[in-house]
Amino acid sequence: MEGLVIRHRTVEVNGISMHVAEAGPEVDAKGAVLFLHGFPELWYSWRHQMDHLGARGYRCIAPDLRGYGGTTAPPDVASYTAFHMVGDLVALLDTLGLAKVRLSLPCNQVFLVGHDWGALIAWYLCLFRPERVTALANTSVAFMRNIMIRNGPDFVNPIEYFNRAYGPNYYKCRFQEPGVAEKQFAPAHAKRLMRQMLCHCFSHGVFCDEEMDDHNYPTSPLPPWLTEADMDYFVTSFEKTGFTGAINYYRNFDKNCELAAPWADAKVQVPTKYIVGGGDITYNFEGIQEYIHGGGFKEDVPLLDEVVVIPGAGHFIQQERAQEVSNHIYDFIIKF
Repeated sequence: MEGLVIRHRTVEVNGISMHVAEAGPEVDAKGAVLFLHGFPELWYSWRHQMDHLGARGYRCIAPDLRGYGGTTAPPDVASYTAFHMVGDLVALLDTLGLAKVRLSLPCNQVFLVGHDWGALIAWYLCLFRPERVTALANTSVAFMRNIMIRNGPDFVNPIEYFNRAYGPNYYKCRFQEPGVAEKQFAPAHAKRLMRQMLCHCFSHGVFCDEEMDDHNYPTSPLPPWLTEADMDYFVTSFEKTGFTGAINYYRNFDKNCELAAPWADAKVQVPTKYIVGGGDITYNFEGIQEYIHGGGFKEDVPLLDEVVVIPGAGHFIQQERAQEVSNHIYDFIIKF
């Protein structure tokens, strides 16, 4: 794993135990960078960016999010809302000494980097607590008000929208009923599932509906951006924990919108750079490119500094195009 020195610890935050990986200086750092992973990933997905930024003097912090890896996975589906996630992260920053300073002094902020569900949580964190974030470099998932916030009489709940648009076999829809997805996503299937999802899904038109039931890929060659050691790290973790915690995020799509309704007309007031692969399924949703490039995205995120589309790149962009993404993040945060 390159020349990276990773420090691991477990901290108590917001009623759970959270595993945190850190790299770079703890004192006299140029700044702190908080990395938020997506589905089905771990802190490990950011190993390349942590190495890159840590070597340049930044304190890099990458937790396993609630329900993943070495972090507590509460049994209750209702414990996986965006508010729980944001609460976890604010408490983590406080615990690590990156707390808001009192007496009207400047806030000890962080740079925020997200991917997939981590990107969604990053948008929510910037929406709810913008004073905690210096700048945001978000990847894969754009700010999408229509699946994040209940915002008017014509609003359609996200799962209903996905069902209409892509049908009941679409993975976000199939994940909704507790117990059903768990039969398919059993810990014993982790090796096959992780190989399928990281290598074949969420990119270039493959959504992973029926594909997740396909047994054709357990020994297929890995792409050049993944090693067997990388795959083993993910597989070993999900064999221990299973996938229920991760799937519970999807079961709170509608609840997140309901709870976020007070922010229906709010904008993301944090300097932002957005990076996405041209082949990422999130960049090929109906209407999304018009929104991103046609002014709607900039209206919702007024401090949007730059949109970067990497041709040919897929969903797991921070791993697939590690150096390119690392450079983009660094070139953005050194402005502050």
